[in-house]
Amino acid sequence: MATNSHALYGEADPATLGGYDEPPPRMGFFTDTSVCIGCKACEVACKEWNAIPEDGLVFTGMSYDNSEGLGADTWRHVAFIEQRKPLAMQDPGVQHEDVDVLALASQGSGTPPEQARITPTTPGEPGQMRWLMASDVCKHCTHAACLDVCPTGSLFRTEFGTVVVQEDICNGCGYCIPACPYGVIDQRQEDGRAWKCTLCYDRLSGGMEPACAKACPTDSIQFGPLDELRERARGRVDQLVEAGETGARLYGEDPHDGVGGDGAFFLLMDEPEVYGFPPDPVVTTRDLPAMWRCVGAAALTLAATAAASFAGAMFGRRP
Repeated sequence: MATNSHALYGEADPATLGGYDEPPPRMGFFTDTSVCIGCKACEVACKEWNAIPEDGLVFTGMSYDNSEGLGADTWRHVAFIEQRKPLAMQDPGVQHEDVDVLALASQGSGTPPEQARITPTTPGEPGQMRWLMASDVCKHCTHAACLDVCPTGSLFRTEFGTVVVQEDICNGCGYCIPACPYGVIDQRQEDGRAWKCTLCYDRLSGGMEPACAKACPTDSIQFGPLDELRERARGRVDQLVEAGETGARLYGEDPHDGVGGDGAFFLLMDEPEVYGFPPDPVVTTRDLPAMWRCVGAAALTLAATAAASFAGAMFGRRP
């Protein structure tokens, strides 16, 4: 699966493949979930800047999360995941909790790991709960299946390598929705058109960073040239692993994965499935060329069979 995507696109910039002669550096998001505090400032900033309608804010039954997930009216979603699982830097014989993630993040500036705030608890107490928080968003795939299936050109690749929906020419066909391997794109019930994150294309065009990254108080959401973000993210993982967080890993960073790498990738503290991410996403349209070849071969075979039958019937009528 990864080989297929890499064979098609290699390391080429998607904007170049999209027809831009001299595009600027590919821009994207690196979301470091290890320092996300669940404040939802990114959700609010996204809604305010993009004039996204309010979407209920109801009791979802999912911890303290008041929005269910990404959708037509939620382009940024902060997930709250609760686990009864020990944190890093803990003595296996003693239960601890509440490692200060901001203190852990400050290690890059010289703060020793042992100075991170750790509050001891006893087994069975609520303090043993580990919180995982992550701000999810459209991945802006290198090879985006939504672009392959859009019949109107409503979805297009920008010069920054991002994927944007032009709602004014969307006809509401909905083909892009099942095509997305991450389940990001959604339709509004009022008009049926598709909506998703644009990575604030209007702000990028004006030299500004996206609203969500601007509003993030802990720099959990980092914006910039994708190559620089990937290098920074690898260093951050090494830092966390050295501090004892052996579950730290990158998701969507690898350009050799099933979608050619994501323009918005994540540092996770557990398996992707824990965060609701597919463990091995693939381009949903990867088999379309082979399918069309099979359809063509079947059509030719059918036509040849029909012609042979017709010829046989005609010759059979001769005296």
